[in-house]
Amino acid sequence: MKVSSETYESVGVLDVDGDGHPDIVSGAFFYQGPEFSQRHFIAEVKRVEEYWDDFSTIPLDVNGDGRMDFISGGWFGATLRWFENPGNNGKWKEHIIDETGNIETVRGWDIDGDGTIEIFPNNPGHPLKYYKLKKDAEGRGTGQFTKVEIAQTQGHGLGFGDINGDGQGDIIGNNGWLEAPLDLKGKWLAHPAFELGDASVPILVVDVNKDGLNDFIVGQGHSYGLDWYEQKIDQQGKRSWIKHPIDPYNSQFHTMEWVDIDGDGISELVTGKRYRAHNGGDPGANDPYGLYYYKWNGESFTKNIISYGAVDQGKGAGIYFSIADLRGSGRKDIIVAGKDGLYIFFNDGNL
Repeated sequence: MKVSSETYESVGVLDVDGDGHPDIVSGAFFYQGPEFSQRHFIAEVKRVEEYWDDFSTIPLDVNGDGRMDFISGGWFGATLRWFENPGNNGKWKEHIIDETGNIETVRGWDIDGDGTIEIFPNNPGHPLKYYKLKKDAEGRGTGQFTKVEIAQTQGHGLGFGDINGDGQGDIIGNNGWLEAPLDLKGKWLAHPAFELGDASVPILVVDVNKDGLNDFIVGQGHSYGLDWYEQKIDQQGKRSWIKHPIDPYNSQFHTMEWVDIDGDGISELVTGKRYRAHNGGDPGANDPYGLYYYKWNGESFTKNIISYGAVDQGKGAGIYFSIADLRGSGRKDIIVAGKDGLYIFFNDGNL
């Protein structure tokens, strides 16, 4: 279902108006559920050439008022910010969290296990840090954040998961992984174990082959390639990684999710091509566009096509997409924005 021809590259799902129906937020607008045909203005978004400076849409009640706000950031404004839900379909107020440096995109992960996500901007060439929401005595958000820096620099690509099996979530980037200290106030240990190029955001940390060791899945955000890296540990305890191709024939796998999309209780890889990621300047930019899910068959990944084709026929994945049950069907739908429009792919259960 086509929702809009707007060319924002990020979309989030949250109950904006508190009516119990999920709504869609993308760029300057939200689209009211359950029909998604009525559009409401949120706030102005900066435009730079083909880009809108809006590279994430992360739902979070930042100020603790019971209404869902969202967090965004962009490359050109180099600023992490949150937008306050006014609760009356009025204009949303923009709040600056920090001037971070250029933001490739942003993700939210609960790094300390307290039930609230921390905010991680991917800032190539800038310090790696996260932002923790400050809470009041009742555990509600205060609208303020604490910045925690964990490394002097970072590259293109970011992921989160327990690499070494110690129960702590580690950070993975394009040039290795950072081992979390048992006390998060301690020093993070760098392991420069690989080079991943223009890695996706996120890099997914999952036990692909079910051998008890977490592997990782990474796409190339600005070139060809989608791969998984199998973790191995030898008898001396030395860790190594074996690269396995998933899909070397498509490019611009900038974002992805690991989720049970077909309802069989086992997660699949959902990803696709970011349409005109560098305004047509990336390898494979003029190849057909597509959205896919890849299912692990015990030995490799089987590719399943959700959408594929030339412009106006195939649909890409943008820079930040969402997966949610929009109709209360018990099945997960896929909501994707991009320079090729805003669409919903309803899951009818025949995957």
